[in-house]
Amino acid sequence: MNDPRYTQLAQVLARFSTRLKRGDNVLIDAYDIPEEMVGALQRAAKECGANAFVQLNSARVMRQWVREASDKAFVAQARVELARIKLMDAYIAVRGGHNIFESSDVPAERAKAWMKALRPALNWRVNKTRWVVLRWPTPAFAQLSRKSTEQFEDFFFKVCTLDYARMIPGMRAMKALMEKTDRVRIKAPGVDLEFSIKGMSAIPCGGQMNIPDGEIFTAPVRESVQGVVTFNSPTIYQGASFDKIRLVFEKGKVVEATAQGDVKRLNAILDSDAGARYVGEFALGFNPHITEPMRDILFDEKIAGSFHMALGQAYEEADNGNRSQVHWDLVSIQRPEMGGGEIYFDGKLVRKNGRFIPKALQKLNPEYLLKGKRK
Repeated sequence: MNDPRYTQLAQVLARFSTRLKRGDNVLIDAYDIPEEMVGALQRAAKECGANAFVQLNSARVMRQWVREASDKAFVAQARVELARIKLMDAYIAVRGGHNIFESSDVPAERAKAWMKALRPALNWRVNKTRWVVLRWPTPAFAQLSRKSTEQFEDFFFKVCTLDYARMIPGMRAMKALMEKTDRVRIKAPGVDLEFSIKGMSAIPCGGQMNIPDGEIFTAPVRESVQGVVTFNSPTIYQGASFDKIRLVFEKGKVVEATAQGDVKRLNAILDSDAGARYVGEFALGFNPHITEPMRDILFDEKIAGSFHMALGQAYEEADNGNRSQVHWDLVSIQRPEMGGGEIYFDGKLVRKNGRFIPKALQKLNPEYLLKGKRK
């Protein structure tokens, strides 16, 4: 029996996030999700007049393939992926998974080789299609958030069907401010960081690339990052778990990296290529429903009162020239219960303890965003 929330979410993804229109080709990339949700997405695309193409995936099958396939197979499969995405106008990925650590025993060199081969297809998808990516509320996902399965499902659908249009005024004001800002300074326990964003575009994200959403990102001038930052949210990357990653920057480059976790693997990731020790993204998160980390970056990077930085590849829309097969988002929360903190733009206090201070930006604070919440 179809859950009506599936239909509501599919409509958000098709009509708002990817803005499907008649004649569009859209790839529905489904990983370990209910067939009913795939069907809801197909129906929503058809109602928009779009042509839906479906790819059904399994995390367990993919784990085995990446472990065992040859480098030649990686190249061949990556060519298939690139050829297919070039035929698409839009891309909707819904990713479930019964075990968040399914890829934890994939050797780092195999994961690195596959990501390197796949990078052209990923770049095309990000830069040339209207795309949206979201997780699916599995019991394993509920465990990460320390909620019951039913409680987590209710949370998931509430977050994913938020009235994202309500973010638009505040995001416009933040975009204008960021695009005239030169120096950024961030202070918090374990954080004293400075960098420039002069001349960089600022990109609002309000439900049209990721669901859940609620961030605005830019990129620092590549060699301008200086100081120390400790990320107080846990993270998973390439199947490995890390806590309290601490990075020291000199002239934009990570010169020291430590963490609670596998420090050797952390540094191996940062040594993947020449760009992995530089920052490709800086962003502020403000989704009012998301307040605690759950080791899932699509949620965690949107946490209200947080900022995040991505090591590695810069996005084409806010491009500081950094190139890497890595794009690893690391999150720090600045609300009082996490130690607080301040963010300054050109010496002016913009956010304190997770709350935006300038009047025009206060529309990104939770009480405004939730005023128009859906029932």
